[in-house]
Amino acid sequence: MFKTLTLISSLLFSSLLLAQSNTENCTPLTKIDDAGIKAVIENYRTSWLKDGPQPGVESTLMQDSVLSPAHGAEPVVGMEAIRKFWWPTGGPPVKILQLDISVEEVGGNSCLAYARGHDTVAWSMEQDGKVTRTRHKGTYLNVMKKTPDGSWRIFQHMWDDQPNESF
Repeated sequence: MFKTLTLISSLLFSSLLLAQSNTENCTPLTKIDDAGIKAVIENYRTSWLKDGPQPGVESTLMQDSVLSPAHGAEPVVGMEAIRKFWWPTGGPPVKILQLDISVEEVGGNSCLAYARGHDTVAWSMEQDGKVTRTRHKGTYLNVMKKTPDGSWRIFQHMWDDQPNESF
């Protein structure tokens, strides 16, 4: 039931955003748009796997991007808040060990689009001299926006996940 409600909420959310966009100059998505959207998601994925992922991850987002974290957590609005959420000053060292992202659907128009799929993320965290390794699978929905230079960026990123698994 919860998964169904989450999916319905996600679809409604993306539909509302698409309906509210100014579509006067927008055309149907092209193969180039589709490839551009998928390339941003791949850049997002591979950036997280690097040492020092912050610059690469930020390059896939907009200054006014919004994160909608799992389990009903409050939205994280804007790049400064995103930095504090994902890379808190004085936070314990975290290393992303695995990030698999499938793109199962892309839709929208040449101005505003969405991509959705599944992901698996695994990470290690060191705190008080102890290293823990955690993994979970989940779903995501990205609302993508085309910038004035014609490139795509993640405008809204929503995710949900299954319970964490230690390994």
